[in-house]
Amino acid sequence: MTNRAFAMSALIAGMALLAPAVLAEDRDWTLPRTPWGHPDLQGMWTNETITPFERPANHAGKTVLSDEEAASIEAGVAKRRAESDGTSPPGNVGGYNQVWLDSGDKFLSSRQTSLVVDPPSGRVPTRPSAEARRDYNRAHQGDSYVHMSVWDRCISRGVPGSIFPAGYNNAYRILQTPQYVAILYEMIHDARIIPLDAGPHVSDEIRLWMGDSRGRWEGDTLVVEVSNYTDKGWIASNSASRRIKGIPQSEKLKVVERFTRVSGDTIEYEVTIEDPEIYTAPWRIAMPLTNDPEYVMYEYACHEGNMAVELVLGGARAMEKAGN
Repeated sequence: MTNRAFAMSALIAGMALLAPAVLAEDRDWTLPRTPWGHPDLQGMWTNETITPFERPANHAGKTVLSDEEAASIEAGVAKRRAESDGTSPPGNVGGYNQVWLDSGDKFLSSRQTSLVVDPPSGRVPTRPSAEARRDYNRAHQGDSYVHMSVWDRCISRGVPGSIFPAGYNNAYRILQTPQYVAILYEMIHDARIIPLDAGPHVSDEIRLWMGDSRGRWEGDTLVVEVSNYTDKGWIASNSASRRIKGIPQSEKLKVVERFTRVSGDTIEYEVTIEDPEIYTAPWRIAMPLTNDPEYVMYEYACHEGNMAVELVLGGARAMEKAGN
């Protein structure tokens, strides 16, 4: 068996462990359809979670947690948050209690040990050169805005970065017409419109922050291929992505997303990411999106209240004048 075949077999086996709970719960469920016959993905969907982006070392080789393991970790997270509530680390002037955050307090319903499901290690196969660029930007973010996060600059969290769980604003509204699927992301209020006409991507000379999306239906799964990325973005810009925060992207980035509604309140979301300049191999994330019709999405006025760039750069100049 080749390494690739072995990896795919392990992935399929791991994902098979995630599915039975959903299937058992919705044995008599019928997939809703739009008036024109497409699977109905419309509604408000969320994915706040404490499930780590990559699999931690203490769960190496384990793809799914037992209910008891998940409950124990969730209790530990709740205890640590309660103990730190109302305090702020030295130098931190931000969210000093959980009122300002909405990062979730549970593992995903799948109980998976990481968002990354392929490679089987649950770790993103980054190239050392990409990690070096990340580290350089971190060390020099006070030098120029070009080294700062595109999220801090209120530009975009990109695709698929806009759907990676963060500390707050983990909501996504999906709308459909016969010709388009639209996704409104709560964070930075990005609005993404996905044509379903099977037309070609835009000219290769055009480069976009969120890439150029083209969708199609494969059975009951919406498949979206994304290309034509700019090389100025990051694959992930929030702290929940830990090691991957700040990893750059190149113009060779290709993304394939899959949206499959599997129950009344669940869409299975999968995304495969390929960028030969940044990674040694393609990698995949899989996670459920949960319907929350009571969720209220407020305006995210990012530019209007953004002082981050000015204050970070101004603070760095003040430190230079002080000889620090």
